[in-house]
Amino acid sequence: MATLLIHNARCIATLDDAQAELADASIFIRNKRIEHIGPTAELPPSCKAAADEVIDARHHLVTPGLVNTHHHMFQSLTRAIPAVQNAELFGWLRGLYPIWAGLTPEMVQVSTQIAMAELLMSGCTTSSDHLYIYPNGVRLDDSIEAARQIGMRFVATRGSMSVGQSQGGLPPDRVVEREDFILKDTQRLIETYHDATHGSMLNVAVAPCSPFSVSRDLMRESALLARSFKGQNVRLHTHLAENDHDIAYSREKFSCTPTEYAQDLGWLGADVWHAHCVKLDDPGISLFAASRTGVAHCPCSNMRLASGIAPIRKMLNAGVPVGLGVDGSASNDAAHMVNEARQALLLARVGRAMQPPEMREGRNFFGCDLGPAEMTARDVLHMATRGGAQVLGRSDIGYLAPGMCADLAMFDLRTLGFAGGAVHDPVGSLMLCASAQAAYTVVNGKVVVREGRLATIELAPLLARHNVLATQLAQLA
Repeated sequence: MATLLIHNARCIATLDDAQAELADASIFIRNKRIEHIGPTAELPPSCKAAADEVIDARHHLVTPGLVNTHHHMFQSLTRAIPAVQNAELFGWLRGLYPIWAGLTPEMVQVSTQIAMAELLMSGCTTSSDHLYIYPNGVRLDDSIEAARQIGMRFVATRGSMSVGQSQGGLPPDRVVEREDFILKDTQRLIETYHDATHGSMLNVAVAPCSPFSVSRDLMRESALLARSFKGQNVRLHTHLAENDHDIAYSREKFSCTPTEYAQDLGWLGADVWHAHCVKLDDPGISLFAASRTGVAHCPCSNMRLASGIAPIRKMLNAGVPVGLGVDGSASNDAAHMVNEARQALLLARVGRAMQPPEMREGRNFFGCDLGPAEMTARDVLHMATRGGAQVLGRSDIGYLAPGMCADLAMFDLRTLGFAGGAVHDPVGSLMLCASAQAAYTVVNGKVVVREGRLATIELAPLLARHNVLATQLAQLA
């Protein structure tokens, strides 16, 4: 059994039920699980003696591994495409669908690893990915193999689009699939790969893309398929209420709000999480809270596409499970989880300044008496760890305690971004001061980022190949 000792950390933010932050503390890991955590002075001598590797953490902040609840990793190939740099959601999609139609299996594999490398190097240990376009022989298996090689804990969602432009949908007809094939392939993937055991490195979720790209029937049948795997925690995921055009489409096509549409089709529940929910109204928030339906909050993408400010504090106060998502690499143009958390904090606060002056006294944009404390550093760290784990239905990750999976991130407090901050508050400085890179990232007890460098695959040749493929993809279109 492999053992690892994270020794004498400056601070360990456990995110446990007591929200304990431990100074001069250590973590002992055996066989992919945390066996001991606490002050170094209380570390059993047998732990240090048994350690196969000891990492000196005296200048480091240790946190649970960050959890990314929404991504489109293939989009790292189309970052900063000039034609859509200034587009809103629907125009952005229309501009990119023809490019994505040229995707190949190699492009998906390489772009997945690039996205995962960026996540891992920012302290993220678990990520979901929403792959919803399958041209030229692309399969979700390509993403799954890429994740296995790089060493990331993975929730692979089998996305789909079935309603093309000729049927009133948004995507071109050439990038949609037959619904019978979608359901059959989704079942194959669950039966082949989904692992519901404690410490699983791979889950498969069912994820029709959006109300404007799939039919009512596919939404209903997808929910029935996922729930036919009783006791296996096969979850459901889609986009919902992302911007005003999304709302208008639902009202025109379905004569209801997106939340009412989801409720009618069986898409509310503790086994469901929706991406964005920027335009979720008060009745929708109440339905989400009552049903324990989760939300993937994607602040950078929502700002990049000018979609709006999601009412996250209102959701949290109501009891809605909320995690963070970096969203697609072509709508965020990054996949940095610490930065995503910082943006979530800042975006929630800036809502206060959007109020009419006569309404500012004692109230913020969402009607809560919090002022600038609309979102705190520890609030967003919780969303980025425990919140994300809850949204993905994982009780074995998200905080640091004996018996939990050994997923953690370590940040060197001697680096420039922490100067003048970490001396006062190491945890607060992580969220407020800089977009910190992880010095170490540990997934399932294995060091996958060591001294700021990816330890599982060679990054330089991967980057070079990725840029060649990105150029080829754009030229094909």
